[in-house]
Amino acid sequence: MDRASIIGLLFGFIAVGAGMILKGVSPMALINPAAILIIILGTAAAVLIAFPMSTLKKIPTLLKIIFTEERNSNAAAFVTEVTGWAESTRKEGILWLEAQMQRIEDPFLRSGLQLTIDGQTSDFIREVMMEKIYAMEERHQKGVSIFTQAGTYAPTLGVLGAVIGLIAALSDLNDMEMLGSAIAAAFVATLLGIFTGYILWHPFANKLREKSENEVRVKQIMIEGILSITNGESPQIIKDKLSSYLSSEELAMLNQEGTNATSEEA
Repeated sequence: MDRASIIGLLFGFIAVGAGMILKGVSPMALINPAAILIIILGTAAAVLIAFPMSTLKKIPTLLKIIFTEERNSNAAAFVTEVTGWAESTRKEGILWLEAQMQRIEDPFLRSGLQLTIDGQTSDFIREVMMEKIYAMEERHQKGVSIFTQAGTYAPTLGVLGAVIGLIAALSDLNDMEMLGSAIAAAFVATLLGIFTGYILWHPFANKLREKSENEVRVKQIMIEGILSITNGESPQIIKDKLSSYLSSEELAMLNQEGTNATSEEA
């Protein structure tokens, strides 16, 4: 599980719930069927109108991505691995990679290595692999757009719900005692709209964008590693080149792996 997403979601609910209690408002006030209907169903309706069903079918997968830790994103481990591949191919030839294909799970990496084994030029390999990245980014952007648009619609629908509630509250001014509670209930829709928009949908979109950018970075490292092997560059040059893509934490991991490898050889 993605702990940051879970913790952030819990903090969001706690912040609103505790804030209401501290202000002397019962959290039970949020149980307003009309407001919930307007916000949830209204947002769903707006998203259905805005996107084709083929795109909306991906929502369960997108939610899984948001709340699941990234896999195969250990860039430092890949740099170490590709450095080893470079050393072996310099000794045994590029066809040595063919024996390693069976244990490589990432289809993007497999396709790039296959192009190298087939003897394609560096320019051709780069062009093909970059086109795959562009296509992946376009798919990811569609998922991000779903939650971005939902985050835009929800607060506005909250205002709509408040207006509807105020119309109902002000339609009968004979009972002044009920007027205050009716007006308060009208603003529950606004609260729910803002909460879902800025605690759920917009952060969900940003998390997907962040994970997409990291996946693109890892794939760019893969491309540079594949091209470096294709060009016959030395393992040390490959390591130095790919290290430029790593964060400070990943560089520390890479150095640690190198130290462990040296210790084992000794």
